[in-house]
Amino acid sequence: MNPIFEFLFEQYSDYKTTDIALEIVAVIFGFLSVWFSKQNNVLVFPTGMISTSIFVYLLFKWELLGDMMINGYYFIMSIYGWYIWTRKVDEKQVTQITRMSSAEKKISTVIFMATLLFVYFVYLYFDKWTGFVAYIDTVTTAIFFVGMWLMARKKLENWIFWIIGDLISILLYFYKGFTFTSFQYLGFTVIAIMGYLAWKKNINNNLQTA
Repeated sequence: MNPIFEFLFEQYSDYKTTDIALEIVAVIFGFLSVWFSKQNNVLVFPTGMISTSIFVYLLFKWELLGDMMINGYYFIMSIYGWYIWTRKVDEKQVTQITRMSSAEKKISTVIFMATLLFVYFVYLYFDKWTGFVAYIDTVTTAIFFVGMWLMARKKLENWIFWIIGDLISILLYFYKGFTFTSFQYLGFTVIAIMGYLAWKKNINNNLQTA
């Protein structure tokens, strides 16, 4: 067997075929969701809901409780975001891409701190606070919670949170042995950078035409 291939995928030898297939499906729909978000397309939400529902199941099996809760939260926030993105703010247009307000910055801070505490106590309750992975998982959960809330509200800064969280997750999942998911987050990082630039351009264009 090729040494590189073995290094990347050897851990899958002990996995059920159905779990491997589910991970691949979840990754594909995850990519579609992030791409639709970059394109400012409401299909970000139905594709994301398919991906997150699969990952809730898989992450529970993998005992990554923080990320499991992230995906459950994504599913719920997708319903909220679907409503916000399609809500008409006047007779001609739906919700537009904007920057964070001062109030939203404060709310983001509250969400971040509350998530840290919540995930910490979840890990303690299930007696899973066993190493540095739990610390990293807790922090990334808080980052992604804020990012998802901002994305649902169509705020440019959501991409900054995604980029930071994705970069951390690349290493986290690779360390845990989930290569397909690690590759997913690598792709997410690239798309998130593109998304930030595209949304920023959208804002600038709207300012010029206002």
